[in-house]
Amino acid sequence: MNRTRIARRSMTWLILPALMALFIVSCKPKGTTALKETPTSGDIVLGADESFRLIVEAEVDTFTALYPYATIRPVYTAENELVADFLNDSVRTIVSSWTPTDEQRELLLDVQTVVRTTVVAYDALALVLNRKNGDSLLTYENVRDIFTGKITDWNQINPKSRLGQINIVFDNIHSGNIRYFREKFELPEKLAPNFYAVNSNPEVIDYVASSPAALGIVSVNWISDYEDPTSMSLQNRIKVAAVSLPYLDPNTFYMPVQGSIYDKTYPFVREVVMNSRESFSGLGSGFVSFVAGEKGQRIILKSGLVPATMPIRIIQVKNE
Repeated sequence: MNRTRIARRSMTWLILPALMALFIVSCKPKGTTALKETPTSGDIVLGADESFRLIVEAEVDTFTALYPYATIRPVYTAENELVADFLNDSVRTIVSSWTPTDEQRELLLDVQTVVRTTVVAYDALALVLNRKNGDSLLTYENVRDIFTGKITDWNQINPKSRLGQINIVFDNIHSGNIRYFREKFELPEKLAPNFYAVNSNPEVIDYVASSPAALGIVSVNWISDYEDPTSMSLQNRIKVAAVSLPYLDPNTFYMPVQGSIYDKTYPFVREVVMNSRESFSGLGSGFVSFVAGEKGQRIILKSGLVPATMPIRIIQVKNE
C-alpha cells in the first residue's frame, strides 16, 4: 500500500465522524424547543396585562436571578390584545384578570390545546381622586350611579362641592380594568362622554393628579407596595377613595388594602390569573409554578396584593 492510499484512508476516517454528526443533527425532529426548554431554563415571551406590570417585574426578576439559564421577556399590553395573542398561539403564557370561557376552552381543545388556569393573587381596582377633592368616602351606590350616569356632578354627592362634572379616567379602552366595571354595572359598549381612556395606569394617575374633578380607575398593584419607589411616587400624588359595601351600613367604608381585599369587604376585588397553553413542561409552566409557590406568593404578599395559594393571617390593629 503506497503513501497516497494511506493518506486518503486516514482522511476518510477523520471525515466520517463529522458526516455522521451532521446527519444526526439534520435528522432531528421539528419542535426541538420542547427538548431545549425546561421549567427552569430556556427563552420565552410572557404576555402580561399592563395593570400587573410591577408585580410581574418583581416575579420575573426573582425567578431569573434564581435560575440564570432562564430568560423571560415580558410584553405588556391591553387585555383584549393579550387574549387574542394567547388564543392565536402567539404567546403561550399570560398574566391577566381574564379566564377563558367554556366556549373558548372547547375551541382550543378542537386544536388539541389544553389551557391550564392558575389563580395566583387577588387584586382590587382602586378609585383614585385628586388631592384637592374632599369627597373621598363613596357609598357603593354612589359609585354605581357615577358609572351608570345617574350622578354626573360632584355636587350630587356633596352639595357644597364646586368641582363640577365627574370625569372617569381609565387606562385603555380594551383593558381589563374597564371590562370589570362594564360587567359589574352592565355598562353599554359605547361609554358616556365623561369617560376618558389614556394609555396606562400611571397615565391615569397623571391625569387625576392634574384634574380636580377626575375619578380614576387603577389596579391597586400600582399603589400598594410601600417599599417600591414607583408605587410610592404614584401614591403620593393622589388620594384613594374608600367605598362602602352594597346594601349594608352606608356609614362604614373600606379601603383597597390587603385585609379588605382578603375578606372582600372592599367591593371591587378581582383575581390575578396565569393561563398557560404549553403542551409540555416548559419554562412557562415552571414560572407559573414558581409564582404559585412559596417564594412567588411571598413576593405577592409584599407587593400589597393577597396571595391566592398561600395561607395568610389577618391581624387587626386598633388605635387606642
